[in-house]
Amino acid sequence: MHLRLASLALLATATLAAADRAAIAANARAFLGAPSLQVHTLFDGRGGRDIVTARNGHVLAFHDKVLRESADGGATWSPPREIGRDAGGKVVVNETNGDILYVRADRGYLWKSRDDGRIWSRAAITVRPNKFGHGSPDTVRQSVGAFQPGVTLQFGPKKGRLLLATRIMGPTASNDVEWRPYHYNTSMFSDDGGATWQVSAPFPVLGSGEAALAELSDGRILYSSREHMSVGNRFFGWSHDGGELWISPWRSDTLPDGSRGTSYGCMGGLIRLPISGADILLYSNLDTDAGVMPKKVGGSTSNGREQITVWASFDGGKTWPVKRLVYAGPSAYSNLGVGRAGTPSEGKIFLHFEGGPKTCYEGVMVAVFNLAWLLDGRELSSVLPR
Repeated sequence: MHLRLASLALLATATLAAADRAAIAANARAFLGAPSLQVHTLFDGRGGRDIVTARNGHVLAFHDKVLRESADGGATWSPPREIGRDAGGKVVVNETNGDILYVRADRGYLWKSRDDGRIWSRAAITVRPNKFGHGSPDTVRQSVGAFQPGVTLQFGPKKGRLLLATRIMGPTASNDVEWRPYHYNTSMFSDDGGATWQVSAPFPVLGSGEAALAELSDGRILYSSREHMSVGNRFFGWSHDGGELWISPWRSDTLPDGSRGTSYGCMGGLIRLPISGADILLYSNLDTDAGVMPKKVGGSTSNGREQITVWASFDGGKTWPVKRLVYAGPSAYSNLGVGRAGTPSEGKIFLHFEGGPKTCYEGVMVAVFNLAWLLDGRELSSVLPR
């Protein structure tokens, strides 16, 4: 199976290199046009940063147990409204039936909306641990709070599967420094619409936490992982079986894991744009050399968190030739979202991030932009692989 998928990946790369660039540009037309960027402050203080687009095209920005909604592609936003008394966790849109799930894996429940985010109801879920006995509410718990929203797999034999990146944090889900070397990222998946979830094998890097994942058009899943024990760029790895096993981790040559110069990484977003014929990925994080080492190994520091930036890859994550600064001030955790065809959100990209003029935890903001803005005057054809 792995060899077959690897062969398909090589074939896809060769085909893309010789593809009709005009056809890809036509498929990306909604993301191009006149460059545009807007930045809004949506919430005060730090907190949840999930952003997703419902099937009706409304953009939903989450902040713990409340959300704000935009019906016009991010130009204006509704007042905050409460989802539920104990809502929280991680969001995934079920692309099969339109359900929006706000999953609290460590407590064994979720909040669900069947009407694009207007009305929510609470339901219990079953979370099955992995082969190490980790991840269910009654074993070694997992955290899903500071992660990119989940995905519904669109390609291959696991099409329709719901997949979330998650993190194992020790016997009491402790974030105390002495437990951090034993943390590891993982994922959990559901094949029954979110009622039952299975925790996957670990992402094979200890001392990791907070992650994002994106499915490529050949069915492979790219995993992006923060690490908080050593200085270096972002970790990545692959799954070839729908998120059950994660293999072949490596550090990116290009993409930072938060502020450079510190061992304490930072949560960042990862998303694939829905453009047929190419695997165009976006990554968000901090682009600064202002990082400061913690006073002890595995310790925390938010010094130097600034300059939230978005990078773009046009070859499924092999290279990242485009980047652009979104917000120069203090900034921290981020997630990415994308609009839907045939709605006012079509062609829009959403960066939901912590930031403010004085501190990186002053508020939660959203930047709304398009691929034309990110390309900064370059033609799409000039950055597609040859």
